[in-house]
Order: sequence, then structure tokens, then C-alpha cells
Amino acid sequence: MPLVATLERVGGLQTQYAPSGYVGLWSRMRNFRRETLTTALEQRRVIQGTLLRSTIHMVSARDYWLFLAAVRHGRQDWWRRVTQKALGDVDMDAAAAVIREPLEDGPQRARDLKELLTGRGFPRAAWTGVGIWVDMVRVPPSGTWDQRRADLYGLAEHWVHPAAPTEATGLEHIVRRYLGAFGPASVREIADWAGIPQPTLLPVIDRLSLRRFRDEKGKELHDLQRAPLPDPKTPAPIRFLPTWDATLLVHARRTQILPEQYRPLVFNTKTPHSVPTFLVDGAVAGSWRYERGRVEVKPFEPLAKGARRDVEDEAKRLEAFHK
Repeated sequence: MPLVATLERVGGLQTQYAPSGYVGLWSRMRNFRRETLTTALEQRRVIQGTLLRSTIHMVSARDYWLFLAAVRHGRQDWWRRVTQKALGDVDMDAAAAVIREPLEDGPQRARDLKELLTGRGFPRAAWTGVGIWVDMVRVPPSGTWDQRRADLYGLAEHWVHPAAPTEATGLEHIVRRYLGAFGPASVREIADWAGIPQPTLLPVIDRLSLRRFRDEKGKELHDLQRAPLPDPKTPAPIRFLPTWDATLLVHARRTQILPEQYRPLVFNTKTPHSVPTFLVDGAVAGSWRYERGRVEVKPFEPLAKGARRDVEDEAKRLEAFHK
């Protein structure tokens, strides 16, 4: 599949750390090259902005406004709840107006926008909320493989062809995207992935024509009509996943991709992000890191001889991708 279609097929990629999107696509596409994604960002076919779970994601231009329509109200409510004690009654509409003013003239550096905000008397922490109230995107080359510091922002309506889908349309689209990437799934799993309250999604699920299953414990699962279900014996090749990869987040527990005994090794309280991992037979088997021109692998338990050889071969390919 081409790059944009692949990105839509996996429901976008979380990219607080810009190279995560590149490694995530390399692990999913045949013959992927770094410059292909950078060019797609420059040509505005791929957009990078604050979306699901109020975190930075790369999505297709077609998905951007639909995702935003689905999550906009929910993420503002979330921000008010988690910041009320720390920031009090900060007027976020006023803070957003301060930031929008210079952005109307074109992309601006994050440091300049933050200084403008504090200069107008707003607490520095309000900057996080501004990204939820103002539809901003990362403007390349900021947030790419070659310029990983994401410090250049522009107004979404200036960068992406404007569209105004309804919240209902956005919610239906986001359900379809999740199921296309991770189905069959429960309503809670969809809600956790999108950062949308579960009660908001229940009427959406009811009005969509979906397949329904029961898991081993009798819980109802949903999936797209005619979505393929691979044979359980289908071999799963070695895969290297970057930090922040959504297949390892809490919403994907049911998939058993991340064995629960390894979860504390991948997610911990000392760092806000996951460690890069590699999969053996479809499940996390260890971590990896790229350092000094080499990909070093750290299995969580001893690997069988054949699996170790396959992991090392894939690590060499990932080394070549980094160079």
C-alpha cells in the first residue's frame, strides 16, 4: 500500500518524538524510505498535530479534520478537569486569541509564542492548553527525521484545506479508523485510544452497521463489515516498533501483543513514554535502541536460536535505515 493509505489503515501514528513515525512506517511498509514521509509532510498529504488523547499524531490530510471534529470538545473538557487545581480559572479563549494573532501572519516558533503568552500575564503551563484550543499543526521541516525538534507551528486552516465536518461525522469516522486498525474491539478500547468518553461513543456504535463478536469471557466486540480475520496459524515476522507505538498502549491489552509481565519494562513511572520494542511471533520479546551506528537488542528472556538470528538480521536492516 502507498504511504498515505498505510497511515490511514493504522489510524495514524503517535509522534511526540518525530522519528517514531518513520520507524513505525518502516516496520509496516515494504521498501519505505525516510524521504518519502518527509516529502508527504512538506506536500501536506500528511499532517502532524494534536489529536488523539491530546497527543501529537501524524495522520492523512483527509483524516485530520475528521479526527479533530471527533476529539475537540472531549479534549477541552479533559484539559479543564486535569488543570483546574493547578491553573485555576485561566481564560483559555483569551489565551488562544493571543496565540492566534501572530499565527495569522504565518508559522511561528514555539519559544516566541510562549514568551508572548507569559508576557500577557498567562501562566507558562497555559501553553499546553493553547494547543487544544487553537488548531495548530507542526510545520516542516520541524518535526521531521532531519529536524526532530518540533518548534515551528502554523494554523491548521492555513496549512490544510479547510473542512468543517460535524462532531457526529467525526466520531463515526474515528470508530471506523480504530476498527480498521485494531478490530475486533470493545467500545472501551475505542474510547481509550481516541481519548473520548465511552458514553459519547455508545450511540455512535448503535447507529453504525458493524459485525459483533464475543471474546473468551463473553464481552461484546465490534468490527467492520467484511473485515479480514487472519488464520490463527498465520506466521508473524520479526518487527521493530518505535517509542509511542499505539499497539502497545493500554487500549490494546486484549491483543496480547504486550505480555503483561513485560508491561513494567516497557512503560514505567520514570519516563512518560514507552521504550522501543521488538516482536517475536507477534508479541513483545525485548527492547532495542540505536546508538553509535548500531541497533542494540535486549531480550527480556533468552530467545531460541532461530529467533535470535532473525532478530539480529532485522536489527541490521534497521541499522541501514538509520544511516
